[in-house]
Amino acid sequence: MDASTLPWDGGCRCGRTRIRVSAPPLLASACHCTGCQRMTAGAFSLTLTVPSEGFFITAGDPVVGGLRGPMAHHHFCPHCMSWMFTRAEGMDAFVNVRPSVLDEHGWFVPFVEVWTREKLPWARTPAAHSYATQPDFADYPGLIEAFARHVARPA
Repeated sequence: MDASTLPWDGGCRCGRTRIRVSAPPLLASACHCTGCQRMTAGAFSLTLTVPSEGFFITAGDPVVGGLRGPMAHHHFCPHCMSWMFTRAEGMDAFVNVRPSVLDEHGWFVPFVEVWTREKLPWARTPAAHSYATQPDFADYPGLIEAFARHVARPA
């Protein structure tokens, strides 16, 4: 990943909803929970956690879908229903962007994987840190610092 190429633009499958990321990500992760498996129709979901002040909707008006609860608000394009990003209630400092909606996303590699106790037996990621459920909330500052060091390494 090269944050010097910011901003990163992206969009849904049909192109009607567009986003822009203008701040370096805090963390890159994969979630193996059964909820993410069902929402993606795949083995896991991918997440790029970015500071809220570096995330913008540049076209369209996403709708909330997926799991509708007090904790997470999953945002989708209202036309093609692509899952684009998630906002966690009470955690306004960041947005969890699905990296596959970025126009250029081949560089994405998860640094952390969560909910591995629910993962499909064949599912593997190269994540440096793995958790059976979620990391303790107190672990996140260290993970964010380690991720910043990891992405700052010369290629």
